Amino acid sequence: MKVWRWLWCLESELGNRPPIQKHVVKSSLLLAAVSLAAAPFLNSAVSSLSIARSVAQSESSEASDLSRSLPDPLLEENPAVEAAVPLLEEPGTPEADRAAESDAASPDAAATSCAAPVIAPSFDQLVTDTSVAVVEGLGSVLAAQLAARPFPQIHERARLARVPVIMYHDILPEKQVFFDVTPAEFEADLQLIRENGLTPISLDQLVAHLRTGIPLPPKPILLSFDDGYEGHYTYVYPLLKQYGYPGMFGIYTNKVGRTLGRSSLTWEQLREMAADPLVTIASHSISHPPDLRELPDDHLRQEIVESKRILETALGIAIEHFVYPEGNTDERVQRWVQQAGYQSALTMNDEMNLFAGASESLLSIQRVGQSQLETVIQQAYGGPPLPRWGQAFRFDAPFQLNTVTVNEVPLILASGGRPVTIHADSRYQVWEITEHTNAVAAVDGGFFSLEHLDSNVMVGPVLSQNTQTFVPGNVKEIRRIAGRPLVLISPTQVKFIPFDPTQHNTLEGVQAELPNLTDAFVAAAWLVKDGQPQPASSFGNLFDFDAARDRAFWGIDQSGQPVVGVSGDYVDSVTLGEALSQAGLRDAVMLDSGASASLMYQGKSQMSYEPRPVPHVVALVPPQGLAMCRKERAENAEE
Repeated sequence: MKVWRWLWCLESELGNRPPIQKHVVKSSLLLAAVSLAAAPFLNSAVSSLSIARSVAQSESSEASDLSRSLPDPLLEENPAVEAAVPLLEEPGTPEADRAAESDAASPDAAATSCAAPVIAPSFDQLVTDTSVAVVEGLGSVLAAQLAARPFPQIHERARLARVPVIMYHDILPEKQVFFDVTPAEFEADLQLIRENGLTPISLDQLVAHLRTGIPLPPKPILLSFDDGYEGHYTYVYPLLKQYGYPGMFGIYTNKVGRTLGRSSLTWEQLREMAADPLVTIASHSISHPPDLRELPDDHLRQEIVESKRILETALGIAIEHFVYPEGNTDERVQRWVQQAGYQSALTMNDEMNLFAGASESLLSIQRVGQSQLETVIQQAYGGPPLPRWGQAFRFDAPFQLNTVTVNEVPLILASGGRPVTIHADSRYQVWEITEHTNAVAAVDGGFFSLEHLDSNVMVGPVLSQNTQTFVPGNVKEIRRIAGRPLVLISPTQVKFIPFDPTQHNTLEGVQAELPNLTDAFVAAAWLVKDGQPQPASSFGNLFDFDAARDRAFWGIDQSGQPVVGVSGDYVDSVTLGEALSQAGLRDAVMLDSGASASLMYQGKSQMSYEPRPVPHVVALVPPQGLAMCRKERAENAEE
């Protein structure tokens, strides 16, 4: 009862907020409440569902193939009644008629076989974890919603994401202009999206992200289709349903039900599409004038305001988004769009391809021509995580590799899994140290003695999971690193505390700080502490901290996930800390840098040069922990 009373109270507090914001907040709260209430029932039903799953898995492959061959009722026609819709006197011509618009995997296991494979969570655990995750994430979502930027501003956190909005026009069997796409080519695009692990999102999701900075799923992408061609219903819509991908369709109303140069959707087809949750309908004006900026206010009002009314009346849904014909807009046009009640508007730039977060505002969201799909999907990124409420660390997140540029500082970031360290018996490349382990990502670790080329002696005390041996630091040296970050790692948490030579040079001393620790070492300096970048004064006597060099680092992001990474170019420590803070790091420490800076992901170096060999790494492994793997070198396999 208290939960529902809370929901009712919050409803009154959201009265003056935009519709999208109210919808996301209330949906999050409702989902959390339902998850809490339904968790006992879901757990009690797990046994029967597990049995059904086991039975299904035991069925023959022939039966599975047969089920896939059955017709999909979602693809059957849904007749609707034609509606008469008023036309503006001077119908325009679509872009295509004028030809005016241009248009992560598992680690490489070929050479290794790990003794401790990664086990997928059970269905019971999945149900429980989902309910808990919803509740734990609720506070973060609410905080982000309440921190949303005033319309039509874009949140600074969303500007760190890279969301491509792909722009399509006509889909037809035979191309007529260069940016036409055939059905086979469009399906190949969908296959490419799936094979590269992208997550197609809706326009509402994108707008909420841009407004609040709430991160999107990994590798997000938005598919948009302009004008309202018959091929959108015949080819695009069935394929979107087959793949389960959402799409946005910009409709100019004079074209619907009429052939203006090319084939057109009917109102019956459009109503069927509009009723599908996968489909978002946006206004693309009434007559598709080539440049809205040249229209007088009365004509502009018709194109922007009246087109919204026509679509809402004919389709029975709210039309909250606008698409500028040929991308042409200015401040006056955008004022009309805002006054009409649209929540966003999409444009385009013939001269450059920009991600959505690089747009000036929600009233000028940038798009990318479909011919650039293969290029932009490699860069898609959902944005930095939100701070988590109720859970300081998360060591079970999926692995990801992202590149992001913040304040002109290029960063290569690997995240996910559980952090560990590995102390090698000599010096090697980072990928060589992790080659026979289950590590998915790793970065070079702490400072080491340069006295001998093959020495693995560290500067300061060290404890690593692979050796399970605490090695104290040289008593004569450790006084010089007093106050630097002592990194303490356990299976469930990480601590970064100032190193005290009198307290932390014994196993008992570090265990007093974190009783169940598995790893310990001394890092170079704090870059980010409690979400704040560290000033120059905090680096003390650290050599060359203010010089531009290749830098390596690791830490914990705002969602509690471990992150290892390197700078993609020379950067000083203070500037790096500022970039990492904006990129979503809660705490970050600098590791051995310069020639030693090295990042490995899925067995491959991410560096453009060969780094100096090192004896120590910080690695990200599956939640089960570090596992050593059997060597299966080809030369040993010859019989």
